[in-house]
Amino acid sequence: MKLVSACLAGVKCRYDGSAKPCQKVMDLVEKGDAILVCPEQLGGLSTPRIASEQKGNKVFNKEGKELTKEFERGAQEALSIAKMAGCKEAILKSKSPSCGVGMVYDGSFSGKLIKGDGVFAKLLKTNKIKVLTEEDI
Repeated sequence: MKLVSACLAGVKCRYDGSAKPCQKVMDLVEKGDAILVCPEQLGGLSTPRIASEQKGNKVFNKEGKELTKEFERGAQEALSIAKMAGCKEAILKSKSPSCGVGMVYDGSFSGKLIKGDGVFAKLLKTNKIKVLTEEDI
């Protein structure tokens, strides 16, 4: 069983109220081989919401409000779901402050990417769950 970012399966849960459908992810869900999560919603954030980016080990929205606790809470909830379902692999939305793998936005809201993982991706890795993005599949 795989865990997937809900936005990649077509769920309109991104910060701007949109989805980023990925056919390969949608096929996994349709076959019953994947479970959807949105760590940001699980952390109590609304949809739509103000865009957020990581700056160091913290997460801030574009207005400067710190949302680290919400991102961490959502990551923990999504990890619990992954463990309950026996997920060994996750396919997450690239560049996201929650789900980004390898590269995330730098916190300047200028579109600049830096090396790093999103809050949820990092937590999955520390729990020995393989993490990929839609760009890797």
